[in-house]
Amino acid sequence: MPEQSSPLLRSVHEGVMTLVMNRPERRNALSPELYDQLAQALFEAKDNRQIGAIVLTGAGDAFCAGGDVARMANSPAETLSFEQKAARLRGRNQITELLHTLPIPTIAMIRGSAAGAGLSLALACDFRYADTSAKFKTAFINVGLPGDFGGHYFLPRIVGFAKARELYLLSPTLGAQQAQDLGMLTGLCSPDSLEAEVTAISQKLAKGPRQALALMKDNLNQALNNNLDQMLNQEAFNHVTATLTADHKEAALAFIEKRPPRFER
Repeated sequence: MPEQSSPLLRSVHEGVMTLVMNRPERRNALSPELYDQLAQALFEAKDNRQIGAIVLTGAGDAFCAGGDVARMANSPAETLSFEQKAARLRGRNQITELLHTLPIPTIAMIRGSAAGAGLSLALACDFRYADTSAKFKTAFINVGLPGDFGGHYFLPRIVGFAKARELYLLSPTLGAQQAQDLGMLTGLCSPDSLEAEVTAISQKLAKGPRQALALMKDNLNQALNNNLDQMLNQEAFNHVTATLTADHKEAALAFIEKRPPRFER
């Protein structure tokens, strides 16, 4: 386990990698060090066959308050050009891209505030489980910014374009039940049951047929932009690919033998 002073805590247990954003004194606001460590952890997970699910959460009583506004206000003037600043931000945005495109299911476990870029990180995950303390806010307009980290991509696809416009342009704070009613959450739990629920789901995913899960996630991501003909081609390719795997053969045999499958690791 990394030192407790690290802005990101990493652990792996039973095939599940847990990433804890660890700046509780700043409600886990994103810092340059946290950006770098999150990106590194996700890049390393991509090719790690020991990892079958990823849980992203925050230390203390918040998920992530987004960018560190105090640091923005007090940071010294930079000599970077406009293009260099945009390129740096695009590099940091790879965190969102990885959460969405990794061939590994990703889960946001949310307590307290998920705001700004923190909300975008949660939206990029495949699953979002929250407890009743959770609050959601786009927040960017409050600091005079339009927003980043992919929220404009994910939020309209989850809640619809009209509601997404309201949430961005007016920036209301949503309680956990409101977010659940809008379809933003996979599950809403009591504070006492959230961790147990996420542990059960993440371990179920980690014990599943990982190649099939990766191909299924690929299909769903491609379906966001492909037409029907393209999706039928995509599904055919990935489906036949999966028929050649040991996991498929084991699952078919287990089905016939009426026993739980034992997938390769």
